Amino acid sequence: MGVEVAVGYVFAWLMNRVAGRAEARVEEALDAGVDRLGELVTGKLGTDPALERAVEEAEAGLGEPSERTRRRLTDSLEEAVERDPAFASELERMLRQLQPRAGGGASASGDGQAIAGDVHIMAESGSAAALRMGDVTLGPAPGNPPGPDPSQG
Repeated sequence: MGVEVAVGYVFAWLMNRVAGRAEARVEEALDAGVDRLGELVTGKLGTDPALERAVEEAEAGLGEPSERTRRRLTDSLEEAVERDPAFASELERMLRQLQPRAGGGASASGDGQAIAGDVHIMAESGSAAALRMGDVTLGPAPGNPPGPDPSQG
């Protein structure tokens, strides 16, 4: 399991701390494990600027850290793992405990998407459907004239 998974848990833990338990975004069954993981990571990273920025973003109510903050926090956590084998071992142990309860098997970072299980996406009646799509225009493209009317021969 990678450091990027830990970063996701840490940000969820930060959101819990900001929002309070009544509005927590992490399932109750995971709270204790996420709390321990968050405390382990924040205890290790201390006043690391990437962690401080993640706290600011959680306090601002962002649903997830910005790409830059995620990247910087991942780098800081990777460095801590490389320099401290005991910390790396404890982090790995905690992640293994959390993954099975969280559905395990799929993870994504940045702008990625991960799915563990079946997904069925279907469009009907001239509509469009996708797991994620940008701007979509249905019908004739703007500026294209309609075709000739069949009654005009």
